[in-house]
Amino acid sequence: MDRRTRETAVRYFLCVIGMVMIVEGLPYFAFPDRMKPWLQKLIETPDRSLRRLGLGLMVGGLVLVYFGRG
Repeated sequence: MDRRTRETAVRYFLCVIGMVMIVEGLPYFAFPDRMKPWLQKLIETPDRSLRRLGLGLMVGGLVLVYFGRG
């Protein structure tokens, strides 16, 4: 991988991380009063359920990246 390709990949990665941060932060900025009860429910959710949700989201994201890049 040459230097220019590496720089392009790093810039692309930083843009993706930045977009994820925007999407993740939006509910906390727009609806802080609604987020607190939701977070309390999240704390009370069993670990196994959270792991399944996380796995499902990761697999879904991987599928989107696969089709988006193809």
